[in-house]
Amino acid sequence: MSSILEPDDQDRADMARLQAGHDAALNDLMARHATPVFHFLCRMVGHEDDANDLAQETFVRVFKSAKSFRIEQKFSTWLFTIAANLARNHFRWRSRHPNISLDAENAETEQSVGSTLPAKNPAPNDAALAEERAAAVRAAVRKLPEDLREALVLCEWEERSVAEAAAILEATPKAVESRLYRARGLLRERLKSWL
Repeated sequence: MSSILEPDDQDRADMARLQAGHDAALNDLMARHATPVFHFLCRMVGHEDDANDLAQETFVRVFKSAKSFRIEQKFSTWLFTIAANLARNHFRWRSRHPNISLDAENAETEQSVGSTLPAKNPAPNDAALAEERAAAVRAAVRKLPEDLREALVLCEWEERSVAEAAAILEATPKAVESRLYRARGLLRERLKSWL
């Protein structure tokens, strides 16, 4: 009779298989963790296509770095550390390669790029208000300093414990608690018109 393994034990068993050269073990890890990693990265970078690319790169790194994984580690903490580092690298790259805003005006036509795009059909008032509120929250979270945003996304949206977030962010639990406190305060201030 086979026993059912706890998720952490299953992750460790799959990593041991991957380290032993059984490449198919990566598929099992991806089946369990791809969606949470993608959601984490979506919230971090604010763009689904970029998050998808970073999620794929996360699992490429898992595959390439499998030998460096210590079996006594918690796999999800190691995995989210890889994802968080990729998100940080993405932000550094984006700061050196900015996008053109849809609100930027063309000097010759005095029209914004966004105003020349076709409009979407208007949604009902409630849906529009909810989307506006959600957009305001996403924008406020995106404007948080990187260290505060990481702590908030991990603990609030990814429902990681403070201790696990601290391990992922390579910080102390006290530092994560402090970041959460500051992030919540900034969000309350920035979103007070919505509260």
